[in-house]
Amino acid sequence: MTQRHYLTSDDLSMSGQVLSCTRTDDGQYEVVLAATLFHPQGGGQPSDPGTIGDANVLRVSQVDDQVVHMCDREVPVGDARIEVSSAARSLHARLHSAGHLIGFCGEQFGWRAVKGHHWPGEARVVFEPDGDPREMTGDIIEQQVNGHVDAGLSRAVLLDGDKRTVGFGSLPAYSCGGTHVASTADIGKIKISKVKEKKGQVWVYYDLEQ
Repeated sequence: MTQRHYLTSDDLSMSGQVLSCTRTDDGQYEVVLAATLFHPQGGGQPSDPGTIGDANVLRVSQVDDQVVHMCDREVPVGDARIEVSSAARSLHARLHSAGHLIGFCGEQFGWRAVKGHHWPGEARVVFEPDGDPREMTGDIIEQQVNGHVDAGLSRAVLLDGDKRTVGFGSLPAYSCGGTHVASTADIGKIKISKVKEKKGQVWVYYDLEQ
């Protein structure tokens, strides 16, 4: 089982141990570490890029209880330096955290978030009715979520066995395995680009000011 340090740490570099490196049919290499800082693709969030030794990490996936790092070159078994891209991690964490704030906003209007896709350039949260829903507009959502950004609410992470929840300040915490900013102030201004109703669902598309 790969130890997933990104669940409890914001560190972006560490000395690690390569357990195996297997060449694939397309000439790339599947690398398994004893412990990793790389977030694998999943939970609505893309995987972290970066390096393991001299190899570039192209994508990362969860396979059973292992985190598999797809690299562009062979990595020797043994000790290696692990580096996660700080720019990509920051953007992914900001987008995912913004999605949580949008989900909470929807709850206040009688909607329940059922899906989040927090990828750069295509971020969205999908809601379904939960009780007696009221209309949500982009302006209202922006006002509410950016109020939480301005408040600088601190991140709260709780691990209980295999269950991990993430919240901000006194806002409700959600079950989540993704990476998040330490404070909502780190998100920056959230822009709602479109609110669309589709087959009884409401799709809220969003982005961040750079």
